[in-house]
Amino acid sequence: MKWLFGVIIGAFTCSVSFAQTNTLDHYIELAKSNSPLLKDLRNQVASNQLDSLRLRAGYKPQVNATSAGLYAPIINGWGYSEPIFNEHTLNGVVAASQSIVSKGNLNTQLYAITLQSASTNNQMKISEQDLKKAITTQYIAAYGDLQQLKFSREVVELLTTEEEVFKKLTQNNVYHQSDYLTFLVTLKQQELQLLQARQQFKNDYATLNYLAGVADTTMVDSLVYPSIQRAIIIPDYKNSIFFNQYKLDSLKIVNSRQQLDYTYKPKVNIFADGGYNSDFMGQAWKNFGASFGFNFSIPLYDGGQKKLQYKKFSLEEETRENYKAFFDVQYKQQIAQLNQQINENEKLLPQINDQIKYSKTLIKVDTKLLETGDVKISDLILAINNYLTVKNLETQTIISKLQLINQLNYWNK
Repeated sequence: MKWLFGVIIGAFTCSVSFAQTNTLDHYIELAKSNSPLLKDLRNQVASNQLDSLRLRAGYKPQVNATSAGLYAPIINGWGYSEPIFNEHTLNGVVAASQSIVSKGNLNTQLYAITLQSASTNNQMKISEQDLKKAITTQYIAAYGDLQQLKFSREVVELLTTEEEVFKKLTQNNVYHQSDYLTFLVTLKQQELQLLQARQQFKNDYATLNYLAGVADTTMVDSLVYPSIQRAIIIPDYKNSIFFNQYKLDSLKIVNSRQQLDYTYKPKVNIFADGGYNSDFMGQAWKNFGASFGFNFSIPLYDGGQKKLQYKKFSLEEETRENYKAFFDVQYKQQIAQLNQQINENEKLLPQINDQIKYSKTLIKVDTKLLETGDVKISDLILAINNYLTVKNLETQTIISKLQLINQLNYWNK
């Protein structure tokens, strides 16, 4: 009894695990964890943080220890000229330098790195949306193929059952041999469509694994319905991650102007060193000492480069505004068009369901009449074909609706 209970629990656990690994969310998470692009963008953000620390460190005192020795012998009057080139020198000093930079200048440079990190973070969010959309699109396609495969299998099973009945009725001269052959041709066509449906699902499911970064060629028999919910309220595009990039680009242009202004401000650098420096021409043991000083520079004339760079910034801002305005129009038009198409699909589905009910009822009536020989084979085949057509239309409409919702939800962030 315990063994049986264990088998039941094991089977239940396996079924739950199978269901969890054949959901849309499962494939989206797999794709995110396997995506080299998202990993690259995360590393870029981490790298920007290190750049910020390096920039701060670069404005701290820089200390270096240097040493050099030289011996230029003069033999029998031959050698380098002593007044120009010391015969022998030795030095070893520790030097320190410090750039004097204003707090505003430093903050402007740090803000440039902050903006770059924000831009990378925003790009990562957009890339996640792109990846989610691509995986969802492929999952819906594979799910639709699977539904088509199941339906084709159902039709073949129905026709196979009726073929046995029809064969006996033909042998009993209730139907002509030509009627039986016509029915058999229909059955063989559906068997061929079943094979095509299986191959289509296999290909699309393999593509789904490929996009998610999964090395698996095994074909499953079930996919959970992608229950994606339609975004009823789309946020204002100005608050979306897509529009945010335009705001960041504008801030980058302003920051670049500020950095350019600081390059034309006075620059001061102080330095000091101490150690040993001697040419051994006098009292070498007394050549220990120190020095200090400063450098000061101020730009006076650059040939008009600053004005030209300002014009380039103005052109960049104009280009950004043009792209933003065009995006605004496209965004609103896309949302309106997708909502309209989804509404049309939703209106179509009830009519298709009614047609399916009528087609099913007609097939049931015809199969009953088939047993008594009171239905024309052409009428039965026509009923089956009508059922196939409307059932295919239902699958296509549902898949189309899901794909449209996926496209609409893409902009919902």
